[in-house]
Order: sequence, then C-alpha cells, then structure tokens
Amino acid sequence: MSDCLFCKIIAGEIPSDQVYQDEQVIVFKDINPSAPVHLLVVPRLHIDSLNDMDDTHSELISHMMLLLPKIAKEQGLTGGFRTILNTGTEGGQLVFHLHIHLLGGKQLPGF
Repeated sequence: MSDCLFCKIIAGEIPSDQVYQDEQVIVFKDINPSAPVHLLVVPRLHIDSLNDMDDTHSELISHMMLLLPKIAKEQGLTGGFRTILNTGTEGGQLVFHLHIHLLGGKQLPGF
C-alpha cells in the first residue's frame, strides 16, 4: 500500500532503527516509546488489522507470537514483558498495518 507508513519502512523508504528482520517480519524501535524497550513487530505482508486475518495467515501470526519471547530475551527483558495488539480505531490502532508492540525494561502499570 503506497500510503502505509509501515509499508514504506519495510521498503526502506523511511528509516527505522531495526533490531531484527527475516522473510516474514521486521522488528524496529518505536519512535515514541512508552517503556525503555518498545519495539514493533511488523509483518512484511500488508494486513490492515487482526480483523483482516484469516486461516491463510496462521503461519505468519504463529511466527510473530513465537518470535516475541526470543526478541524480548535478546533485549534483556528477563523479568517479563508486555505485548499489545491494537485492533481498529476503538481499540487504539493508529497505523493500519498489523503490528504487535513489545514493551519492557521497567515495572509496567497494570490495567
């Protein structure tokens, strides 16, 4: 999608501070962090939100979920971490390209 911020980051049109990449995802630092470690796990495939996933995406979402603890460990988050997947406007989604927030590095407040 030509106007998608994350698609532009994936294409290298907009710089990002990447910490990981493979054939399915890229992981980069959030430019407005809410914790000492605040990363975004973003699939290379443009999917607007969790609402737009189906059975054909099961391998992708599995890969993303299993990658989260590995990335957290690499970032030194041995005491725990939080993941957030906002879906839709009312769910707080600001960029309509599926992504999972990975946060940690301090005691995070409860909900």
